Amino acid sequence: MTVNILIIDDDKELCSLLKEYLEGQGLRVGTFYTGQEGINVALSGVYNLLILDVMLPDMSGYDVLKKIQQSMSLPVIMLTAKGDEVDLVVGLEMGADDYIAKPCRPRELLARITAVTRRFGNSAPTTERQQERQDSPFEFLDEQLVVKIDNVDINLTTAEFNIFSLLNKNFGVAVSKEDISRIALGRRLTPYDRSIDVHVSNMRKKIQPYVSGKEFIKSVRGKGYIFTG
Repeated sequence: MTVNILIIDDDKELCSLLKEYLEGQGLRVGTFYTGQEGINVALSGVYNLLILDVMLPDMSGYDVLKKIQQSMSLPVIMLTAKGDEVDLVVGLEMGADDYIAKPCRPRELLARITAVTRRFGNSAPTTERQQERQDSPFEFLDEQLVVKIDNVDINLTTAEFNIFSLLNKNFGVAVSKEDISRIALGRRLTPYDRSIDVHVSNMRKKIQPYVSGKEFIKSVRGKGYIFTG
């Protein structure tokens, strides 16, 4: 499948640099410099991955993300100011799948694109300790990125779905953050990376109302997370 990348960023020089590099790697790239223009193009359905800057001249990247998500499911990599943890957390909480700090290196961005598109097209693989629960109340609909419980469809982002699927496939066994990052997110865990915690928090908010108040994903101090159903 040809990957069509949509970049929404008002930095024309950066857009030109990224476009040249990514197209040299066989990707198709469209660049737009305002939020509204980017929204209109994204909703056309031509592109299958969005690279979105937080700071745009006419609206914030968060507003762009929200408006697009109201109409379609599109994997998103946020471009954030270097070291700005607030941008990172807010973007992930709103449903972005990954992030990269500016100024970004084209090769690193390509690696993130590869990881996100792989996750979006495939459910998370299992670890060697696979002990998938056979009587789980959850049904995982890979194609729609939906978890179903009691005939209720709960929509997740690609990252949330892959993390939850991985934990379910290792029911009752603590999965380390290193494994979650490597298997579900497609990248190595880095120091001070809070993205997994944010994704799990988002999942809890979406799913907790349907599981009779019990804690279905528990934190394991110094380890990671465990799915207890």
